[in-house]
Amino acid sequence: MSLYKRLQESQVASPLRRDSVLDELRLRVHHQLIDALGPVLSDGKMGELELRRRVEDELRNALATESTPLSMADREALVSDVTDDVLGYGPIDRYLQDPAVTEVMVNGPDQVYVERAGKLEKVPVTFLDENHLRRIIDKIVSQVGRRVDESTPMVDARLPDGSRVNAVLHPLAIGGPFLTVRKFSKDPLTIAQMIELGTLDPQVTRFLQACVQGKLNVIVSGGTGTGKTTLLNVLSAFIPGDERVITIEDAKELQLRQEHVLPLESRPSNIEGRGEVPIRELVRNALRMRPDRIVVGECRSGEALDMLQAMNTGHDGSLTTIHSNSPRDTLSRIETMTLMAGFDLPIRAIREQMSSALDLIVHLTRLRDGSRRVTHVTEVMNMEGDIIVLQDIFVFDWSKGVDEAGRFLGSLKPTGIRPKFAEKLRDLGIELSAGLFTAEEPARPAARHR
Repeated sequence: MSLYKRLQESQVASPLRRDSVLDELRLRVHHQLIDALGPVLSDGKMGELELRRRVEDELRNALATESTPLSMADREALVSDVTDDVLGYGPIDRYLQDPAVTEVMVNGPDQVYVERAGKLEKVPVTFLDENHLRRIIDKIVSQVGRRVDESTPMVDARLPDGSRVNAVLHPLAIGGPFLTVRKFSKDPLTIAQMIELGTLDPQVTRFLQACVQGKLNVIVSGGTGTGKTTLLNVLSAFIPGDERVITIEDAKELQLRQEHVLPLESRPSNIEGRGEVPIRELVRNALRMRPDRIVVGECRSGEALDMLQAMNTGHDGSLTTIHSNSPRDTLSRIETMTLMAGFDLPIRAIREQMSSALDLIVHLTRLRDGSRRVTHVTEVMNMEGDIIVLQDIFVFDWSKGVDEAGRFLGSLKPTGIRPKFAEKLRDLGIELSAGLFTAEEPARPAARHR
């Protein structure tokens, strides 16, 4: 059992035990460890396993000289937790290492939640106090050259494995600090795994493969935590290896496996309020880097205009993600973000840009059973009056209901409509068979003309 849990339980019998004994002991041996191994911890020359063994040995030696009575279990728990503080991320370190946990949410020092299988659960660990939580947050953000303090109380960062981190401090976080870590697998999900999870099916996968190889401009949309970045990673696997790809992100999360990939990451302002490089600036600069494709991790504001311009100026096959509730809302969001660029553009001009630039919207939804499913694959067509016409190619079949465990039984089904861009793909040598849009076919790669 964790020392943090033991501390909580011990308060029932002795309210002063945590503050007067264990906390004091923990801080004392922590400081002794830093004094003894400070240079070793920072030089980076020692391997991870050897460094952990050295730290644990030093802690046990420090505890051997202490007169505080401790059981063997408490002694080992203290060694483990102080080691996690020094080398890892304190009481949440075990959940960051747990492959079953997809998200860790710290709602102040006394409340920690995790997400497993799409469901939230409170876990029996706490931080010692706000300062303890602040030290862990500072350790995370400093690793990627970011900062968070009273003058900049919000920060987006990432862990070394690519996991996304958001932190909010006082005075914005009442009862905080708040820390949210969205984990990313060390080995990105493959197409086969997404099909096994039910997010995609073989029929839709073949269709999306043809669309990416045919250099259609694709938007992946959905709400928070629906798996947009994960699906974007999967779609990027279909990009041919001989193309020059530039990725642009706020915090690096994409894990493209092609050889010719140039990742760019935005930069916040420094302590003097200077040096900020937003995503919009990176998109404009990417156009001068001779890209075959531009992949933007997420469009959030004015960069949507530059992304549309890129799609309309010969950079076909671009991919990005957008927060929205439906394919139709995706267009409304892009329209709003384009206006955020600061130009007084007519609405019709923006919509004409969108109808010309965008080809396909793939919409994800997190269902009540915790699963993430693609619920719409929608073609963006031309303008009729002032409205952009959309037509669904595949939609999720809700009519099958749920099983006894509450899991949705439906899947993506073709609407029977053949997309208009099928002729464009045919001209590029990619054939979409008629059966793809009427009934399920055995899995096979999209056919190519030679």
